[in-house]
Amino acid sequence: MKTVMRKNFLFLATLALVLGTVQQPGLAQLGKIKDAAGKLGNKVSGPSLLEGEPPITTSLKDATFGEPSMDGTPTPTPGFTSMMTLERTLNGGFILRPGYYEMHTQSYCLKAGTHGPGGGDGYLYAPPKGHARDAVMTIVRGSVRHQEIPQQKIQLLLWAIIARAKFENLSPDLKAVAAQLLTPQQIATLNRGALDYLPGPAHDKAMQSVPGPLRQALEAEARLRQMLTDPNSSFAQMEAVAVLSGAAPLGEGSFTVPAGRWSRHPDGYYVRYLPRSYSYTLTQIWVPEGSGVAGQEYDPATHIAVPGNTARQRLIQSGRSHQVP
Repeated sequence: MKTVMRKNFLFLATLALVLGTVQQPGLAQLGKIKDAAGKLGNKVSGPSLLEGEPPITTSLKDATFGEPSMDGTPTPTPGFTSMMTLERTLNGGFILRPGYYEMHTQSYCLKAGTHGPGGGDGYLYAPPKGHARDAVMTIVRGSVRHQEIPQQKIQLLLWAIIARAKFENLSPDLKAVAAQLLTPQQIATLNRGALDYLPGPAHDKAMQSVPGPLRQALEAEARLRQMLTDPNSSFAQMEAVAVLSGAAPLGEGSFTVPAGRWSRHPDGYYVRYLPRSYSYTLTQIWVPEGSGVAGQEYDPATHIAVPGNTARQRLIQSGRSHQVP
């Protein structure tokens, strides 16, 4: 037990030292890290392969906000205004005003082992759900403040969460990104849900009773867990595991959603997602005159674009601009 506590404390203390090179957290931050390490003292090992819910559970059943009645509505005249003209919030969001707005945004894959956008499939709004919800939103919001962190590193950190990788086993570079974007307590909580590595036969045995689509996702996550700790693994290799190529089949529970369908957000504005790839989405918002939505915040980190085809990826949005060539 003491060995486990020592290991966890050393890991979190190392993160504090890494963080100190970029943010100088000082004694107060170190105290928070020690508290987080103490809470990990009774953690002996990660859960089993199939134990508990996935870190992010948002699925098509949560995307209940589509507005089919708006399908085929003409493009507004004179067109969409850049969302960057709106006042920004500390979350990296936007203060809404009446009108039509759009933004070319960086988006991120939250479902490994599935296909990227394509084939005319539309996407609907759904909120982030699952025990890693707060950590994922913190990372996406932090990406707006830390423009110096490349999008690929942010995606790798999100894949580490989705794959339930052990943070002490990540590369030093990725640990530094985690230290910049997450609190010590969030890292400690994520570590509690991390999975131990299973050797080939044990992994194969655990997979025997798992249905095909779920098995595909779990196998992708297992490969990502291994690759994230291998310094020889490139981003392109991990991307090939997480983002499947070729024609996407029709996933179980899918239903037809035409490209460009609007969703009515619970706050009263309308949003639609037009992904160009898993890492780049054109997001459009309509705030009707007199709707009472003016002055409310659009926080992209609270938006997951969910495809009508469940074989495709869920895409969390961000308030960070994609640079259009």
